[in-house]
Amino acid sequence: MQPKPIPSRDRLIFAMDVADAAEARQTVEQLGDSVTFYKIGLELFMAGGYFELLDWMVARDKKLFVDLKFFDIPATVAAAVKRLNGRGVTFTTVHGNQAIMEAAAAAKEDVKVLAVTVLTSLDRGDLDDLGFQCDVQQLVLSRAKRALATGVDGVVSSGMEAEMLRNHLDHKLLVVTPGIRPVDNRPSDDQKRVLTPTAAFQAGADYIVVGRPIRDAADPRAAAERIQAEIAAVFA
Repeated sequence: MQPKPIPSRDRLIFAMDVADAAEARQTVEQLGDSVTFYKIGLELFMAGGYFELLDWMVARDKKLFVDLKFFDIPATVAAAVKRLNGRGVTFTTVHGNQAIMEAAAAAKEDVKVLAVTVLTSLDRGDLDDLGFQCDVQQLVLSRAKRALATGVDGVVSSGMEAEMLRNHLDHKLLVVTPGIRPVDNRPSDDQKRVLTPTAAFQAGADYIVVGRPIRDAADPRAAAERIQAEIAAVFA
């Protein structure tokens, strides 16, 4: 590893996949200082009050990852990214297509753009269905190389590909890794390419995204603190 100077507790991003903004506020208050960084995605966007929630969280010194995975004509993606500038948002996501990444990189100011390489819910069979003849790692590496060339700040990539990215690409590229499970993946889980927090960071991830293992725990705050302790041990 060549770790970037990122505060240890900021390396855990909680995927706040809850029903509405009121539940999101309750979750933030419940987790307290055990989580500093939140990913807010499509479910909350569709529930209403999304930007009011962002402002509420920024006022509480929380870091925000707006995960809407923009995929549209480049001009529309650029306009969407511009809307996030100056709002206290740290990350947003776009799909890893060349023209989309170029437009997003040109439009960003204080928000960092992450390109989605291959969703962690996809495996080899899914890629076959989508018509990709290359394997998952080849596709991830290709899209990550394009992301770096376009000026995008980083990629969202499974921890299983993080080590390969570090071996082939500049360490300035941020690697944000979802699909993290502190224990073995359960059969009912829709994430197919997963790693533990320690394994993901050892492979080269800069941040990890954790959702259900915190949200569905009997004590979510305690679950978050256990992960924070594991991260602190990795970077000690």
